[in-house]
Amino acid sequence: MNKKFIKRSGKDRLILGLGYFTLGLFVLAIIVPLIFVVIASFMDPNVLNSRGISLNIADWSFDGYVRVIENKMIGTGFLNSFIYSITFSILSVGVTLFAAYPLSKRDLVGRKFFNTFLVITMFFGGGLMPTYLLINELHMVNTIWAIIVPNAVNVWNIILARTYYQTVPEELREASSVDGATDVLHFFRILMPVCKPIIAVLVLWQFVGMWNSYFDAMIYLEDSWLQPLQLVLRSILIQNTPDPGMVADIQSAAEMSKLAELLKYSTIVVSSLPLLVMYPFFQKYFESGVMVGSVKG
Repeated sequence: MNKKFIKRSGKDRLILGLGYFTLGLFVLAIIVPLIFVVIASFMDPNVLNSRGISLNIADWSFDGYVRVIENKMIGTGFLNSFIYSITFSILSVGVTLFAAYPLSKRDLVGRKFFNTFLVITMFFGGGLMPTYLLINELHMVNTIWAIIVPNAVNVWNIILARTYYQTVPEELREASSVDGATDVLHFFRILMPVCKPIIAVLVLWQFVGMWNSYFDAMIYLEDSWLQPLQLVLRSILIQNTPDPGMVADIQSAAEMSKLAELLKYSTIVVSSLPLLVMYPFFQKYFESGVMVGSVKG
């Protein structure tokens, strides 16, 4: 039946209206701060603090973006972040898909034990110091592997992929078995093309998580040329933030404070731009991948 001709009761229309209203509030809660940050990144901080957002071009300034782009470490930070995020996504998603496939088989010997073992790791961890000592003993400190390998296994992603596998009709495996396909051939030639939505979701999650990550890099990376974009932007903000005890000239302190306020918004836009560009390419897979992987336990 065409949805345009479905007759809804007053109660249904009320519930639907409340749903749309709530959804609209969520959209505004996301869109308004985003617009504010983008416009504020172009504005003179004095005008922003005194009069708020202004659409007058005369009140705008590109000093924040110029200062960020002129920094020699920005290019290195972008390159490092892309390398870390892409490498981490490939490794993590690969491990997730391989680990989830046998766990999706109900005839796997020890299936409950492995599931329980993985779930326990979601609630208990070794802590920062033991993890650092372990990574140091493995000679991974100050290397790319220190921020990629320890977090490559994500139990929640394994559970999500395992659940998605279980939604794939078993008849596909039976048909491939009749044609003589092994489990490896079935996994790569039959199952993987069917699982594109969940793969896209996992890649997006892991890429975004690594792109926004800075704490592990701050702990394990010592050389500046290894720093990802987030640490480079953090350094730019720290360098341009005035310290009352170090700046004797009030005018200089005011100028530095003005620049720091402008850089604060500029760095947010610069660091978020690659993710905003990438998301539309994954959007068609995102909803179906999350929903199908979550409806069956």
